[in-house]
Amino acid sequence: MSASGGSKAIVAAFLANLGIALAKFIAAALSGSASMLAEAIHSVADSGNQLLLMFGGRRAKRDADREHPFGYGRERYVSAFVVSIILFSVGGVFAIYEGVEKIREPHALDPAWWWLPLVVLVISIALESFSLRTAVRESNHVREKGQSWVSFVRRAKAPELPVVLLEDTGALIGLAFALLGVGLTVITGNPLFDALGTIMIGLLLVTIAIVLGIETKSLLVGEGANQADYDRIVDAINAGDEIEKIIHMKTLYLGPDELMVAAKIAMSANKPLREVADDIDAIEARIRDAVPVARVVYIEPDVYRPAIDPQPSTDVFVLKSSD
Repeated sequence: MSASGGSKAIVAAFLANLGIALAKFIAAALSGSASMLAEAIHSVADSGNQLLLMFGGRRAKRDADREHPFGYGRERYVSAFVVSIILFSVGGVFAIYEGVEKIREPHALDPAWWWLPLVVLVISIALESFSLRTAVRESNHVREKGQSWVSFVRRAKAPELPVVLLEDTGALIGLAFALLGVGLTVITGNPLFDALGTIMIGLLLVTIAIVLGIETKSLLVGEGANQADYDRIVDAINAGDEIEKIIHMKTLYLGPDELMVAAKIAMSANKPLREVADDIDAIEARIRDAVPVARVVYIEPDVYRPAIDPQPSTDVFVLKSSD
């Protein structure tokens, strides 16, 4: 994942959602549509999401210091987690509350402005489609060939693009719910459909919050390299004749663009220290060439003693990704 974290997708989504939110609030105020009000809140939440993602990306670029010796890369995970838990949840709960209130006390659409929500929804669908198209194009730059979208969302170490993808997809589904609810209300004259559309939008937002929360939590706790990168690192270490074997190895993402590799390797007991140091430098260079995000590499030379250092299974010493 690029260091930009899909900045083009974030900016496109922010501009689209800001304009859409304003149009929806005007339409909701004039027509009295509950679905439009829920969608306006949805767009405000989306706009806040993009601001938080950009804010997290900026803070993540700060240099490491004594308090945070590995830097601030995980600020991007924190921002994505706040997006998923707070903004989506608040927006979803508000929409559900508004829908229930409209069921308890139905309000018909304003007869003079019944058409406005439909126009705004159609325009919003076009704008959100453009935003989603931008996110898809940005994601295709980093998505592995043949990788499914579900797998991409689950495995991506940079949280911004998966968040924007889910956000835009959810926005389009929410707009479809709103269009259905308002459309049926216009056709039948029954405001119940508008209220049901509002509740469906709320449930959709809560569902997105849960999915994003689960995926981002795994990144916050700490994920290791995926199997493909792990295999590349092992091959890079074993590519030369410097070592006898890998005793054990652990990996951990310090941020979306920074992977830490710590390996204990067995070397000949007869090697002089100068030669060991040169061998370690060569191994580190091969690791970084094979996996460029492996920016922090610690190699510990040792002598392999089976009685003291039994070879553990792969599942024991590899911090696997949650995919």
